[in-house]
Amino acid sequence: MPRNPALESHHFEALGTSCSVFGFGISPERLIEGEAWVRRLGARLTRFSPASELSKINDAGGRWVAVSADTEEVLRLSLRAFEMSGGLVNVAVLPSMLAIGYTRTLSDGASPAILGRARPLPALPSVLSVRRGGARLEPGCGIDLGGIAKGWMADRLRERLGINALANLGGDLSAGGPGPSGGGWPVGMAGTTVMLRDQGAATSSVRRRRWAALHHLISPSTGLPAATGLEEVSVVAHTGFDAEVIAKTALLVGPDVAHAFCATHALAWWLSSTRDSAAA
Repeated sequence: MPRNPALESHHFEALGTSCSVFGFGISPERLIEGEAWVRRLGARLTRFSPASELSKINDAGGRWVAVSADTEEVLRLSLRAFEMSGGLVNVAVLPSMLAIGYTRTLSDGASPAILGRARPLPALPSVLSVRRGGARLEPGCGIDLGGIAKGWMADRLRERLGINALANLGGDLSAGGPGPSGGGWPVGMAGTTVMLRDQGAATSSVRRRRWAALHHLISPSTGLPAATGLEEVSVVAHTGFDAEVIAKTALLVGPDVAHAFCATHALAWWLSSTRDSAAA
């Protein structure tokens, strides 16, 4: 009888968060190559490095900027996320991030907030243009790809690893194949264990990435940190990208609409407010 392949895992810090990759029939070297891929992509898509492709777009003053195929794909997905969410998931959020003091990685500490500079977010399609090999942002605007990039990267990394693998990039997960025992990959979410097989999962929360009375989840209508009555939403969907968009949208619409939205778009979901939590 052929020997069953062993489970291999690799853990690392990247994208400002903790990441893990798991797989069967995958060499440790291949998992390390996966980490290197994450770091390369992260260097292109971060707003915290002036040398990144994203920073060049933000700093171009309305000029077209040449971008890689990967960056182009993430930008197109950002436009798709705007449409999927009815405009709530909007990466044209950088001016608001700067206004609330999120000017550098939070491991370096937040800067003083100047909330008077926050403004409602512009409709993303009106300020971001993408063409083959290029992107352009209207002057005075700025984008932060945030969880959109992580969800997409988790999906792509899992595909790179093989047919039976799981990628977890700071809570944006993508799982493929039967997992350890044939029933999927066991993942803890909202105090329960779910089995993911060819699915993605994500959690959007205002409980983390907080400083003073502020947090990083911005309301498009005000440009300020959102206060919707929900504190955390976890979602299982067909892909990590979909899960990221659905979870963030549900948190931003608030408890009165979130259940109906998740029932339409998600495979499973958990909502947590300041008072209680609900599961579906």
